[in-house]
Amino acid sequence: MAEDLKNWKPRPAPQPVALEGRYVSLEPYDRASHAESLWKALGAEGTNALLAYFAAPDFANSTEFADWLDTVQTKGGWLTEVFRDRKSGEIVGMANYMRADPANGVVEVGGVAHGPAMARSPLSTEVHYLMARHVFEDLGYRRYEWKCHNENAPSKVAADRLGFSFEGVFRKHMISRGANRDTAWYAMIDDEWPAIKAAFEAWLDPANFNSDGSQKVSLKALRETNKGE
Repeated sequence: MAEDLKNWKPRPAPQPVALEGRYVSLEPYDRASHAESLWKALGAEGTNALLAYFAAPDFANSTEFADWLDTVQTKGGWLTEVFRDRKSGEIVGMANYMRADPANGVVEVGGVAHGPAMARSPLSTEVHYLMARHVFEDLGYRRYEWKCHNENAPSKVAADRLGFSFEGVFRKHMISRGANRDTAWYAMIDDEWPAIKAAFEAWLDPANFNSDGSQKVSLKALRETNKGE
């Protein structure tokens, strides 16, 4: 049955927001407060390797990195959220709400950069749960997108694990760093959110982790279980 959208009204555009989870908190990016800490969290000089698939130049130092972040926010419309580990209090990564389309209830998460401290921890999962929940439940959006360079295998694996569905490859989508970029498109939609949300919450529950911190049940397995209910 076709969805009845006669009463649909444009949703608010994303705004800087603070989001709190069990393991991590998200804060709106502020250059004075976050730029140096974020640069270090992403690896300082190693940041360039981490951001190899970004359509951005290599950065010589934190000032150049902060200048670029200022530009993508003021001219590109990015809304940068930084991640803080609640246990250590340290900044550990970032992601951005991008290309918001409030009239149609669509927004993208992009410019995702997880620092080394997020590796093999619940933080990297919880940040995306919090960002998706804000999109669907606070903003009332219909569609949440994830796009990446088609050669960026880790990003594609992450999108699939988090519950985004692969929708295809846009060939010659853009020129990035002086080369062609084919872009892989992923998305999750509001109809899917209840099952995706339930899986996130079950996975993030402390009861889902062994004493060594390893998971008992994978996020994908929990999502498949929720689909069948």
